[in-house]
Amino acid sequence: MLARLQQFITLSLLTTAAAWAAVLFSRGEPTFAIVGALLILLGYALFLALEFILLWFVNRADPTPNATPFQLLKAWFGEVTTAPIVFCWRQPFRSNAVPDFLTGKSNQRGIVFVHGYVCNRGLWNPLMEKLQARGVPFVAVNLEPVFGSIDDYTPIIHAAVKRITAATGLAPVLVAHSMGGLASRAWLKTVMADALPHRIITIGTPHSGTWLARFGTTLNALQMRQGDAWQKALVAAESPERLARFTCFYGHADNIVFPASTATLPGADNRHIAACAHVHMTYQPQVWDEVLRAVRSQ
Repeated sequence: MLARLQQFITLSLLTTAAAWAAVLFSRGEPTFAIVGALLILLGYALFLALEFILLWFVNRADPTPNATPFQLLKAWFGEVTTAPIVFCWRQPFRSNAVPDFLTGKSNQRGIVFVHGYVCNRGLWNPLMEKLQARGVPFVAVNLEPVFGSIDDYTPIIHAAVKRITAATGLAPVLVAHSMGGLASRAWLKTVMADALPHRIITIGTPHSGTWLARFGTTLNALQMRQGDAWQKALVAAESPERLARFTCFYGHADNIVFPASTATLPGADNRHIAACAHVHMTYQPQVWDEVLRAVRSQ
């Protein structure tokens, strides 16, 4: 469903930009033709800039050291170049380009990838390609319904964990981006079997909600509001031993999850990534190194 929606959006933007340019060129107004087409195609960069302005204001009261203007600019540029690749190519057109890989090396621990809000398994393509080349098994889920409750994703994650465990004989590592980290915690709460995952790595997950979710209207977005009762129930069911299994990557330039410390968990291995935005954080070397370390650990 999400892939089709993003295909429609991408093709509509390209068609609209081309039509605008063609009409204005035919009227002898090349400047307006080019500027208008660029605004249609690159307008998202202005929207991202607004998010960075908001996070700068909100993060001023957070204990995480604030990002400098240069760090915010660097993060904005990284997200501007990453977002169209993810949302206009990998997810809409390449979501199944890298299938699940269950025939890796013997005695090799596997990975379950859990994407975030308005994403699908195509988000993980670069990591999955590198893991397959190394013989590391993995399964990547699609969380549906796209705008349902986060609790709805528990059976999907559970089935993926069972598949990878059956194939490898070892408890897998869960690697989750954004809302996927909350879905992984909800799954753990439901199955009440802490031995099922070996380690859980979250990337930009709003563990304590995010300021930006106040503008959300879908059920899963409402569950990501700061102070939401759903989050409180999740926390009440978690033990220190469970939280110690988490590695949480967070950043002071995350344009979706802020204040920055909301992406951390008490008792977890919380690791800050500087000058890096929300989606771009997924592909950082620190994250890749930790994924490899986790699948190699006993």
